[in-house]
Amino acid sequence: MTRRSVILGAGAYLPKRVVTNNDLAAQMDTTDDWIIQRTGIRQRHVAAEGEFTSHLAVKASERALAAAGLKAADIDLIVLATTTPDETFPATATRVQALLGLTRGAAFDVQAVCAGFVFGLAVADNFIKVGQAETALVIGAETFTRLLDWNDRGTAVLFGDGAGAVVLKASYGDRGVLSTHLHSDGRGHDALYVDGGPSSTGRVGHVRMQGKEVFKHAVSKLAQVIQEALDANGMTADDIDWLVPHQANRRIIDGMADKYRLPREKVVVTVDRHANTSAASVPLALAEAMDDGRIKPGHLVVLEAIGGGLAWGAALVRM
Repeated sequence: MTRRSVILGAGAYLPKRVVTNNDLAAQMDTTDDWIIQRTGIRQRHVAAEGEFTSHLAVKASERALAAAGLKAADIDLIVLATTTPDETFPATATRVQALLGLTRGAAFDVQAVCAGFVFGLAVADNFIKVGQAETALVIGAETFTRLLDWNDRGTAVLFGDGAGAVVLKASYGDRGVLSTHLHSDGRGHDALYVDGGPSSTGRVGHVRMQGKEVFKHAVSKLAQVIQEALDANGMTADDIDWLVPHQANRRIIDGMADKYRLPREKVVVTVDRHANTSAASVPLALAEAMDDGRIKPGHLVVLEAIGGGLAWGAALVRM
C-alpha cells in the first residue's frame, strides 16, 4: 500500500488587535467601499508589540496538536513557512521547536512568500513518503504588517498577521496528500517583492507590488496548477469537495471557482476577515473549515497559492 501523509488536525491563531477598513481610512487616502470593491477585505488582525512570528506559530501549533490528539513530543519534523522570521537566523522553526519543548528531530524554515505553506506541505509530505519522518508539523506564520509601507494604500490595505498549522502523520491507504505541484519563475520578481534585505540594503524594506501583474499571473498560473493536480490523479473538477485558496483577493478566489464551475459554497473564504496573511492564509482557512465541520473525512480538498518570486503551487488532499 502507498505510504501517505494524512492531515490529523489543524489549528489557527489570530492576534487580538483588529484593524478595520475604516481604521485605515482615518490615516490614509482610502475608504471602506474602495477596499471591499477591489479586494473583498473588511478587516485584518495585527500582531501586538513584542508578539513575534514564533509566538503566533506556537499558538497555532498547540491547537493543531490538540485537534490531532497528539503531544509535541510526537513530532519529529517542523517545517515553518514564513516571510517574516523573528531573526535573520536561526530559523524561526527552531524557536518554535524550543517553545514547544521539543529536543529531537529537524526544524527549519521555508520561504516562498504567499505560496509558502503549500511549499512547506510538499517538503514535509516528501519527508514522510520516503520514511525520514513519521509525524510532521507544518506551519504558515506571518507578522506581515511589519513589512508594510503605511503610506502606500495599494499594499497597506491588503495584508494581515496570523498563523495556521497542520499535523501530518504517516499512514497507508487512500487518504492523505495525494500529490503536490510546485513552480517558480524568477522573471516575475518585480511584480511582488520587498525592497530590502541583509545582503542588498542592510535593512528590512517594504512590500512593493504591481497589482495588475500579480492579478494576471495569479488567475492564469493557479488555474494551470489546479488542473495539473487533477490530471496527475485522474480526476476532474467534479471530484472536488472543497477549494481552499490563498486568501489574497476575493476577485481571484471567485475567478478560480468560476474557472472550475465550483459553487461558492464549495470555496472556503476568509479574506474578508483575515486579509492576506501570506504563508498563513491557506492553513488559517483550512483550520477554520475543519474546525466548523465543513471539511469532513473523505472529502477531496484542493489547496493553492501564489506569491512573490513568482512562486506558486497546489496540493490535492483526501481528508
